[in-house]
Amino acid sequence: MKIVWKVSMATALLAGSLWAGSLLNNTADGASVGSQPGTADDPVVTKSYVDQQIQKALQGGAIATQAPSATATPAPTKAPAATEAPAQSSDAVDIVDVKPGQTLIAGAGAEFIVRAGKAVIYSQDVNGVADLTAGADLLNGQAAPSNHLLSFPREGRGIQVQEGQTLGLVVMVRGSYTLK
Repeated sequence: MKIVWKVSMATALLAGSLWAGSLLNNTADGASVGSQPGTADDPVVTKSYVDQQIQKALQGGAIATQAPSATATPAPTKAPAATEAPAQSSDAVDIVDVKPGQTLIAGAGAEFIVRAGKAVIYSQDVNGVADLTAGADLLNGQAAPSNHLLSFPREGRGIQVQEGQTLGLVVMVRGSYTLK
């Protein structure tokens, strides 16, 4: 008889605990309704929106927008030929298509990432290009690996489509460049 009494008390205690826990859970859920991010009660906003609203409040209602600063484009040493594309300069990443027979020449400090195609390094001197991903120096004529960050410390170096390839390159470029 003592065993039956202990089992029934344990069952009653367990059932009471589950019932009390479910009441607490329902109360907690009711308190958090509407506070989920992204709902109308708690919208998700961007940093730029918050910055604009702060500027608006500080300046008495006028929204201040900052004009992007212009970056200097290096002057070409010679007049571009009809087949050359104009030099580009930007901190943004440009996607450049290089066709077979063309050479993508980097400006000083430019960075390239070859995303598609087979490329080789082009350099007018004995020095090469820094492959920052592999930690190696790539010399003129060496294959430029895909998806590696290539740094061009000086002008006059670049990449071109590997000989024998019929498809071009797709290259992500940060910095100034010229497509010849």
